Amino acid sequence: MTLTWRHYLGVALLTLLIFLPGRISLVPLDRDEPRYMQASAQMLETGNFVDVRFLDQPRYLQPAGIYWLEAAAQKAFGGRHDLHVAWPYRIPSLFAAVSAVTLTAYLGASLFGGMTGLVAAALLAVSTLLTAEGRMATIDTVLLLDILLVETALLRAYLDERRGRETPLAIALLYWGALGCGLMLKGPVVLIPGLATPIALRVIERQAAWFGRLRPRWGWLITLAVVLPWCIAIGVVSHGAFFSHSVGTNFLGKIGHGQQAHGLPPGFHLVVFLLAFWPGSLFLVLGLPAIWARHRDPEVRFLLCWIVPHWLVFEAIATKLPHYVLPTYPAIAILAAATLVKWPLRRPKALWARGLMGVYTVLWGALALAFVVAGVALLWQSEHRLDYGALIALVGGLPLVLYAFWLLWKAQRLRAACVVIGAAVVIHAGIFLTVIPNLGLLQLAPRAASLFDDYRPCAESTLVSVSYSEPSLAFLAGSNTKLLGVPDAARFLAGNASCALVLVDKKDEAALRARMLDEGFSLTEYGRVKGLNYSNGHHLDLGLFAPAQK
Repeated sequence: MTLTWRHYLGVALLTLLIFLPGRISLVPLDRDEPRYMQASAQMLETGNFVDVRFLDQPRYLQPAGIYWLEAAAQKAFGGRHDLHVAWPYRIPSLFAAVSAVTLTAYLGASLFGGMTGLVAAALLAVSTLLTAEGRMATIDTVLLLDILLVETALLRAYLDERRGRETPLAIALLYWGALGCGLMLKGPVVLIPGLATPIALRVIERQAAWFGRLRPRWGWLITLAVVLPWCIAIGVVSHGAFFSHSVGTNFLGKIGHGQQAHGLPPGFHLVVFLLAFWPGSLFLVLGLPAIWARHRDPEVRFLLCWIVPHWLVFEAIATKLPHYVLPTYPAIAILAAATLVKWPLRRPKALWARGLMGVYTVLWGALALAFVVAGVALLWQSEHRLDYGALIALVGGLPLVLYAFWLLWKAQRLRAACVVIGAAVVIHAGIFLTVIPNLGLLQLAPRAASLFDDYRPCAESTLVSVSYSEPSLAFLAGSNTKLLGVPDAARFLAGNASCALVLVDKKDEAALRARMLDEGFSLTEYGRVKGLNYSNGHHLDLGLFAPAQK
């Protein structure tokens, strides 16, 4: 089966439909997303596209590339008065997810045929990790697409050498240009897959003549041309602080120390893979014997040299988050699809290996059932109610999951994969359309920002938050938001009483009132919101107050 442009267009449109549900209605989902959105909004508000800032603090974690993309998306699809509405900032992630899935179909088809490409694209599109990341305004899906372009250029040069074809100049430009764009997105991270793949192939094959097709003698100048102008500008503006913090603290610091409570032992990504690549994780594991039997094939060898070095690096560093290995998922999806479409099932000879596969299958099945009931269970636990929309996953997904179990029992792996892919689409639609938007534990910041909007005394009012410092509140309440402790909050309110309101939890209220009395002010309550701070599990009773001079 040969794929045409119509097939790729169909893949792109179907992927778009998969990733659209819930995109507009979802509140900021984690702490990183509103940081990206707020920094991008401040770029548009200030016109400063060099020095990335979150509120009044520099955000020197990575270069400005992702913030430029999100700011451009907001400018193109949002409005002047929608700077603090989430959905426009999520458009780069949507575009990247659709493009990455479509490109995976192309690579799979180029290596193992059209059907393999389509199955690989489907496995990637419904994987749990991409499903979540593709709906958030974070860097990870865009970085995935960039690394996928790097690997596409490497694969083309590698196969051209083996097949005796000419490698167009455009492929070299793609490789070095994508490396430059990756450096502008996440700094040196892009060099791990971008250089580790050809180095691994050089070690295994003891030659790398094919890499010369990418014009390395001058190609690096393209990468340099992409990153150097901004590097010079931020170096001047920050007096070198950006490089010491982003490279020294953020990048190199993650290698030896687990930052932000994310220090975990090696093997973390391997364990999380069951969930992160579900439902494709089982089919990859069942196909491992077939993959190993063909590990000397050039196509398989390239994919393994894409996956293994990247995976080992991120298992070795101290800081671990599931999305660190997301750039390997297209290659994993292609290998899993090839075991379903092209290669017969090979059972391991060792009894312990068959036992491990059996245990993995049981865990995978339990996870599938958990996904089916997760929406109903979460709503009931959080809100003590049932929603008809939440039943989409249960009623629509359960029959498909059970049918997939039966097909697996009958050793019909490809049909089982197709059925469970359909189940994943239904489950994700139900969760993102009706469950997550109605979870009260995610609504504290939106309700607090809405209360502030109801009572803001000036057009450019400032919200001072004492007890609740979530980035989502800062994004939703606007760039004037101040996240301060009690003493600093009292001083600020005393100096800006006419256009400032304060949000404070009941446990800090007495202390704030006392400090305000010292400043000659009292507090007038306007309203309260109660809820759970999902980032730390604390129940908060937040009151909104205005300072009044005594």
